[in-house]
Formats: sequence, C-alpha cells, structure tokens
Amino acid sequence: MTDLQGAGAPPHPVSAPAAAAAGASAGDDATAHAALGALRARVLAAAASRTPLRVRGGGTKDFYGQAFDGDVLDTRAYRGIVSFEPTELVVTARCGTPLSELQAVLAEHRQMLAFEPPAFGPDATVGGVVSAGLSGPRRAASGAARDFVLGAVLLDGAGRLKVFGGQVMKNVAGYDVSRLLCGALGTLGVVTEVSLKVLPVPPAEATLSMTVNEADALRLLNEWGGLPLPISASGWHGSRLRLRFSGARAAVEAAVRRFESTYAAVTVGADEAAGYWAGLREQTDDFFSGDEPLWRMSVPSTAPAFNFPGRQLIEWGGALRWLKTGVDAATLRRAAEAVGGTATLFRGGDRSVGVFQPLSAAVLEIHRRLKHEFDPDGIFNPGRMYAGL
Repeated sequence: MTDLQGAGAPPHPVSAPAAAAAGASAGDDATAHAALGALRARVLAAAASRTPLRVRGGGTKDFYGQAFDGDVLDTRAYRGIVSFEPTELVVTARCGTPLSELQAVLAEHRQMLAFEPPAFGPDATVGGVVSAGLSGPRRAASGAARDFVLGAVLLDGAGRLKVFGGQVMKNVAGYDVSRLLCGALGTLGVVTEVSLKVLPVPPAEATLSMTVNEADALRLLNEWGGLPLPISASGWHGSRLRLRFSGARAAVEAAVRRFESTYAAVTVGADEAAGYWAGLREQTDDFFSGDEPLWRMSVPSTAPAFNFPGRQLIEWGGALRWLKTGVDAATLRRAAEAVGGTATLFRGGDRSVGVFQPLSAAVLEIHRRLKHEFDPDGIFNPGRMYAGL
C-alpha cells in the first residue's frame, strides 16, 4: 500500500492508446487534478464537522442498500481513462468516468468487462460499478467483479490517498484491499481510481432456449457445469431455460448441435438473445416488474428449489435465485442460511428488516475495525450496509 499525502498526486499520464481513444489532453489532466483536490477538501471539511457524506456517482444504484442521510459527495467531475493498454488487457479509469464511455473504448478493441456489470441507467460510473460490486449473467463463467479489480486508489476519511494493488495480474503483497473495496458501497472511502482486468470479446456466441421445469433445470445446470461446455450464461423462468454459449466458433457450433439434437433446444435470434441477456443484467425483463419485494438469494448451485409463493428466476447455473415474493425476511434468510447461502433484499420491501444477511459477531467486529481504520469519523455512507458501520 502506498500512502500519498497532500492534495493528491497528479493524475497518471495517459497512455497513447487511451489518449487517442478518450481525447485526453494536458487540460484534461489539470481539470482532473482540480476535481480530485475538491473531493479531498470536501472530505476534510466533513471529517472536521463530523458531517456524513453520501458518496455518489450517477445515482443509478441509490436503491441498493440501507437508506441513510448525508450530504451528497458527487464524484462525476473526477473522470477520464487514465491508461489503457489493449495488449496488456488492463484499463485504469477515474471514479467519475461513465461506464458507457469505458465500454465504448473497450469495444473499439474488441474487449469487454467480462463480469458484465449492470448499469441500471445511462449515468452509471466506474466508481459506482466497483463500489456496488455487482456482476451480470456472465459471472458464473468468468468471475465476479472483485476478481477483475487489480488495483485501486482510495481517498480515506483523513483526506489521504491510499494506493492498493497495481496494474498487473499478480499481486501477492499483503492483503488484497483493492478487492475488499469492491462491494463495500463506499463505506470505507471514495474509490477515486481503479485498474480493471479486461478480456477479449468471444469470437462466437449463440443462445438456445428449451422447455424444462425448475427441478430438471437445476439438475441439468449442475450436470452441464461439470462438463467442458462453453456456457457463459443461463437463465430459467416460467418453464423456459435459456443458455448462452461463448467462445471459439467451432466449440460454440458443436455445443449448439449437441443441444439441438439431445435436448430439443431451439436457437434464439441474435437480437432477441441480446435483449434477453440485457434484460437480466439491467433488470428490465418483465420478471422484475411489479411492486413485490425483490430478493437476491446467493446459494450453492446444488441447493434444492425454494418453494415460496411468488415468482422466481434462476441464474448463474443455479447459484443465483431471484425471488419476487412477500415472504418475510426471517423465513427467507433461514432458508438461505440452511443451504450455506445468503438472502439480500435487493429492491423494495421493508428495509427496517435489514437489506443484507446479518453478520456473525466475529465478522461484524472485522467490519468495524476496517471501518475505523479507513473512516475513523464515520463520514462515508454510514449505515448503508449495516447499522453502526
């Protein structure tokens, strides 16, 4: 970990590929440096007055987590792609960089964020993606958001810039704090900059659809998970199972032929398939409509079906169960805990029951110590994850 004192180190020089793609200039660097200084000044003032700060980018994930009060600390002025080396499969961007901007630059080089981060709106930022730590349909095949975080710069509660990790695939020195920040919902500080591993876009993709009940879908998904199949995403709802194959053209074509002949699967058109997977990622699919609370059940893929009233959608080979149900929180959390999983109140519902699965006393103490280390005055997003943190 490197600790940078003062108003903050000058932004890193932008590499030639990134400069060409993002239109970077010396003026852009000066603007970014001023924006970083303004963020630090706000943090120091808040710490001095013990004023809670609501760390916020585009606000597309305001719904996620516990509600709390605080002065908005808008990160969007500190934006821009710092460096991008396509041959190294690494990109570094500032927290306020629009996710759409980053994805457009990657697409020009046939590369992508393989964890398929949900944006939940056009104003999503890179900092919000990392702070929320959410992953899309490809997560079971490619890994979670935290698996792609190589390094990060954190503005802590004392106004210091702390540098964790780096821009390389291997980093084994000390605790992997950069990944710890992923999913912390801004409770430890402002993630001002992040380095992410990127991957090439697969040469070929195809989506298949088949009719199967829930029990058979779970059984088949677990069987297929142990086979050398190029499955990059799965989704089951209402007796319809969809699979996405991604990879080398020969492998995808062979898998399609096998599933068409063995399981009577039907190939879905490219536009329809893209719409379906985007609908799962961004929660615009019809399943997510309605006023019922939306629960996110993260469980082992081998967990049996949950027979709760309401609607259910299954992703990640059976490891992610979305429930639209009015069943009480205690019942859902007992069911998740019984199979070694967790239940999160993702949208809607009564937030007084707690959004996230309650922590054990030992784990809660670790959270408290981390919070005190990075945010001793408790100014960053207090209570957004758990009361008292």
